[in-house]
Amino acid sequence: MKPNHILVVDDDSSLRRVMQIQLEEAGYEVTLASDGGEACKLLASEKPPLVITDLRMPTSGMELLSFIQRENLMTTVIVVTAFGTVESAVEAMRSGAYDYVTKPLDFDALLLVVHRAMERQNLLEEVRTLRSALDQRYEFSGIIAQSKSFLRVLDQAARVAERDATVLIQGETGTGKELIARAIHHNSRRHSRPFVAINCGAIPRDLVESELFGYRRGAFTGAVSDRLGRVEAADGGTLFLDEIGELPLDAQVKLLRLLQEGEISKIGANKPTHVNVRVIAATHRNLQAMVEDGAFREDLYYRLAVVPLFIPPLRERREDIPLLLAELFERSRQRHGLYDISLSQGTLKRLVAYRWPGNVREMENVLERLIVLATHSLITEGDLPEEIARPSQHAPPLWPDLPEEGISLEAVEKDLISRALEKFHGNQTHAARYLDISRRTLIYRMEKHGLTSGQDADAVRDIRA
Repeated sequence: MKPNHILVVDDDSSLRRVMQIQLEEAGYEVTLASDGGEACKLLASEKPPLVITDLRMPTSGMELLSFIQRENLMTTVIVVTAFGTVESAVEAMRSGAYDYVTKPLDFDALLLVVHRAMERQNLLEEVRTLRSALDQRYEFSGIIAQSKSFLRVLDQAARVAERDATVLIQGETGTGKELIARAIHHNSRRHSRPFVAINCGAIPRDLVESELFGYRRGAFTGAVSDRLGRVEAADGGTLFLDEIGELPLDAQVKLLRLLQEGEISKIGANKPTHVNVRVIAATHRNLQAMVEDGAFREDLYYRLAVVPLFIPPLRERREDIPLLLAELFERSRQRHGLYDISLSQGTLKRLVAYRWPGNVREMENVLERLIVLATHSLITEGDLPEEIARPSQHAPPLWPDLPEEGISLEAVEKDLISRALEKFHGNQTHAARYLDISRRTLIYRMEKHGLTSGQDADAVRDIRA
């Protein structure tokens, strides 16, 4: 489809020729047809974005419109009609025509309508292109995966997408939980409806209820008008609750009612509001452990985990690392227009060997940093961050043999974290790097074991004791 191509259809040869001259002088490429039958053949082969057609012809303009509708052609139509038969033009517009002009033609008026129609067609084409790119991005087949563990997750996600079941996506930070959630929505029956993402950990605790569920005017000081909550904004579509483990207990009660009854209670409202949303939740935290600690409602956990999906970290799907490196590196080169930059073989080996504790998000950031800061076309090992450039050090086994009486994994983990914090005088960043985990994971595990971090070793020894 050529962006400036127009098909002119009229059984009056002289009028066809005059329109061709006027349109070509305005910069358009013009093809001519003498009636609707000839136009149908040209539409099938040339697919022009705009058609200008007379209504009264041996094969009429209405028949041509019907053909365009029936074949679902992405073509805008302007009809030409005699002044006394404007009713026919109105009927044509009801059948899908964009606009009409009357005979005798005012060519300035015709060109104005043509320019508007072309602008509309270009916008529609941009929307179709963007939608196609979105379709490709969120197709399960387009998600980079080769490892059996991740392919299994994608298979489960693809199957659950066809249903309205609630999904709980678990995995470390940076593993792509929101990508999976968006792919589930995009491949579901709700794909044309909103996908509303909420980071539960980013909302101040005193604003959670109003942000999620909305409020009525006058519900509290400052509520000068009704406020639509994020849950209601997702009506008919998908509500993605990221970091669900950070949701306060009082808000968990209201979320449970949404899942059970399909309704919400706005602040200041006298009766509940019914909503139709599919809920997908995600967390990097151990919700079952939080349930045991009383920090998360057990009934809500089981309502959310109808279909649990666990995304393995990169270190457990190393087969995917080379593919991800190649794809993310190419995306970053295109984004910054630096197509001549490449990675040396030694650099690539280091990147493949690295454990990526921050997962895909860390990989994306590292590659972009390398490209943006590159001083030469070839990125070498000397350009790598220290934690990637240095040779990996495999820790020796802690015990030559496991004790016969058994061992507590919880106690071992707690002791290792305590020792690492002591070794680095309470510095969480260094301790996390030493343990080959992210700082956020370290903080979560410290919280789980009731550990705190101070800057002096004595405080850490007291914790261990």
